[in-house]
Amino acid sequence: MPRWKKILYTLLATALVVAAALYGVYVLNRPDTCAAGVERIGGECVGVNATGYDFGTPEIKAVAEAIRQENEKIAGQPHVTVAVMLPLQSDTPALRREMRADLQGAYLGQLKANAGEGEPPKIRLVLANPGREYGHQASVVDTLLRMAASATDRLRAVTGINLSLDETQDAVRRLTEHKVPVLASRITGDQIANEDTADRTAKPRYPGLARIIPTNHDVAQALAAFNGAQGREDRRTVLVYDRRPDSYNQSLAKAFSGIKETGPPGPDAMPFTSPAIDEAGSTGNQFTQIANNICGSSADTVYFAGRSLHLRLFALKLAQMDCGNRHYTVVSGSDGASLRQSMSQADWKQLRDADGSAKVTVQYGAPAHPDSWAAELAAWTKRWTSAHHRAPAAADLPQYLTEPEAALNFLKALIETTRHDGTGLGAAPDLEDSRTMLVYDGLVTIGTALHQVQNGDAGTIPTLEDVGTEWSQLQSTHRVPGTSGLICLTAAGNPYDKPVAVVELDPGQAGQGRLRFVGLGWPTGHPQPVNCVIPSRSR
Repeated sequence: MPRWKKILYTLLATALVVAAALYGVYVLNRPDTCAAGVERIGGECVGVNATGYDFGTPEIKAVAEAIRQENEKIAGQPHVTVAVMLPLQSDTPALRREMRADLQGAYLGQLKANAGEGEPPKIRLVLANPGREYGHQASVVDTLLRMAASATDRLRAVTGINLSLDETQDAVRRLTEHKVPVLASRITGDQIANEDTADRTAKPRYPGLARIIPTNHDVAQALAAFNGAQGREDRRTVLVYDRRPDSYNQSLAKAFSGIKETGPPGPDAMPFTSPAIDEAGSTGNQFTQIANNICGSSADTVYFAGRSLHLRLFALKLAQMDCGNRHYTVVSGSDGASLRQSMSQADWKQLRDADGSAKVTVQYGAPAHPDSWAAELAAWTKRWTSAHHRAPAAADLPQYLTEPEAALNFLKALIETTRHDGTGLGAAPDLEDSRTMLVYDGLVTIGTALHQVQNGDAGTIPTLEDVGTEWSQLQSTHRVPGTSGLICLTAAGNPYDKPVAVVELDPGQAGQGRLRFVGLGWPTGHPQPVNCVIPSRSR
């Protein structure tokens, strides 16, 4: 064989080997696609989708399909895109049920926002899964930023956002830095909020961020006002807090520490360390020691700054203790609403005393509860009738109760309509844990902002800046009657004096217990003003 042929064959063989190697590298590193816009990363399906994909979570399959159908229905009309960003995969059944509740609220809010003719733009919903504990939020935010710049997608807001974490904070920071409006409906951490300040020239930390849920500081103040804790003896309270880095835990611990108390100091704060939001680790052993130390102190009220899993374990541990027949009250924040999904019948039995009452009172500040408006209106009417010796007329009733009640009744009717129409949502929405109500209110607020920006001009699509600057207009005449309360946003995008539903675990006589509404707490110590006009000192 001629030498030149040998050289040629050698070169061809080398080229084939290199090509095969490069192809192998490509195959090993190419994205493993779960669905359109969704990649498999480390066993998770991460990305943004609007085609009804359930992210491998069967609990959300039906509601994801319902969203797809609504998107298809409004596809030919002027519309914008809104992303619901929250983790959509979990090995824990309770967390999967919470995901379904969140998306049910998103879908129902989309229906409300899209209702009526001649009210563009409509809302197209996309589901954005940032991974467990928002671990892959950076790649999802990249996608959302591209969608915001796209003339086809026209992303105009991001909502959902249900965990106060450093990763969540990073996601909100990047989105708002790029002028993408964010409406936070489920996070209470004070770190992810703009500061209300008298300095009108101060630049907000997150320009374009709005919240419809009180911060942990406001929750703590509302609980203190409700319980008469301002002025309570310090010796009777103790703080138990999680040292694991977590924005929710940290801000809640700080908020509880800020409650003013009187008298000599009580027991020092007692820390524990959990491995993760949804993992117990060695907390059971830690709680045994903490409960023993509390028994040896004068405290009978525990402020608990931790996630719902650890709140449940701590309360059950305290219920096991024999502390000389002393009754304890454990007070916690909004994450306590997740107890509805995680308490088993065995847990309720352990918490239940012989007479059906709770061995330990577990109380938390919920962002909403479906019984709040009817119960508060009944109590208000009774007081008013006693003072005026007649029943109140409709004009006498307070807006801060009647308007949210009407909004809640509308939501209940909408749920019934979807059931009657045969629209599957995976399960009947359970409003008791507030998740569906809050996410619904978030979509209604976004829809209100979009329609207000249009101001009757149906021929234009609002810009990102239009939506972001509209948040602070949603007060007074343009307040949003939410199922969770009147939504009146300050110049910094915070809800003014948003009520907190004070809820306690009620074991009942047998079986599954319930989350019992006991009253409303107000961060300022009193209800919102007429028409929800925000006082100047708060703006």
